[in-house]
Amino acid sequence: MAYSLSPILIDTHCHLDFPEFSFDRKEVIQAAKEAGLGYIINIGSSLKASQESVALSKEYGLIYSSVGVHPHDADTCDSETLKQVRALAKEKKVVAIGEIGLDYFKNYSQRDNQMRLFLGLIALAKDLSLPVVIHSRKAEDDILKILKESMPIKAVIHCFSGDETFLKECLDLGFFISFTCNITYKKAENLRGLVKAAPIERMFLETDAPFLSPEGLRGKRNEPKQVKLLAEEIARIKEVDFEKVASVTTENAVRFFNLGEPG
Repeated sequence: MAYSLSPILIDTHCHLDFPEFSFDRKEVIQAAKEAGLGYIINIGSSLKASQESVALSKEYGLIYSSVGVHPHDADTCDSETLKQVRALAKEKKVVAIGEIGLDYFKNYSQRDNQMRLFLGLIALAKDLSLPVVIHSRKAEDDILKILKESMPIKAVIHCFSGDETFLKECLDLGFFISFTCNITYKKAENLRGLVKAAPIERMFLETDAPFLSPEGLRGKRNEPKQVKLLAEEIARIKEVDFEKVASVTTENAVRFFNLGEPG
């Protein structure tokens, strides 16, 4: 798809269902529109969050949703939870299963339970022909092993924080990489190096709002509108025009998530 006017931006990963937005959600979404966003993908991180994400996608034209259960909640996720996630995944504007994956950094849930949940949700994604949004922290080897065994599958590694080896392996498998506003942090030279190394044709933009506000706003709530600042920073790092970053990353995401016309 091509844009003849100003390029449309997309926040491919945020959590507008979170309580941080309970008092001004409508205004936050309007601010995102005014910043040039044509799409927002609200990411399900639990059964409750997935239900609320689907509800938001029904209320707002520019919002699409994903459904899933975060690895932090693996210890308390049972077959009934997965059954309800499956039902939600069939809703009209659900475009992915996620966020799902493994987190060996915080280990809020036992690793075997994380693995069981991850495998179950990947099976669901494949059954419904949906892409997956992957959470990976200190779990690169197991993530790659499971995804390789699940091929063919469409995946994006959200809030990418791995090393160059993990980046190359993900790209070699055909996966997409998503960066957040933490690339603006003063001590994030390593992340900026990964941005430079990743081809823009395999990149998405995300805020992970309300988390990871850009430099200068750290400690405050992040919002989808900051995707514009993120695109500007990526353009600076890669020494290309902002318009190219905006248009290419949006085209990538529209194809990957099979989105409709901008909302």
